[in-house]
Amino acid sequence: MALKGGTRFSVRFEDVFPAGCVLVPDSITEAHDYNEATRTRTPAVDKVSGLRVWQVRVMDMDPDLAGRSREVAVKISAAVQPVPDSGTPFAPVEFEGMTVTPYVGQTGRLTYSYRASGFRSTTTKAGK
Repeated sequence: MALKGGTRFSVRFEDVFPAGCVLVPDSITEAHDYNEATRTRTPAVDKVSGLRVWQVRVMDMDPDLAGRSREVAVKISAAVQPVPDSGTPFAPVEFEGMTVTPYVGQTGRLTYSYRASGFRSTTTKAGK
């Protein structure tokens, strides 16, 4: 089976964040695409769903990451900006409808792009 570049694979939240994750305060922003030819930025639109794209930064609570970067960006496709329902900074969240796209980054290392259809506040794992 041949895979096209940009293939999204469904993945369970628990497999990506086994110890849970928490929102980085004030981290939900609109994603933008950059056009090299015109040197302009435009709001990003998901190529699959046609919805606007929002970027959410979270901290991975996996204890095995000690000494390494814990911040992960997850892109959410939604008509309007997602808003956490807890109203508290560093709120534990769980992503719904997660996908992962593996690709080789600029450094030549394998890296991953995470997407989700939404998120909700939770009190499991990271919230205990």
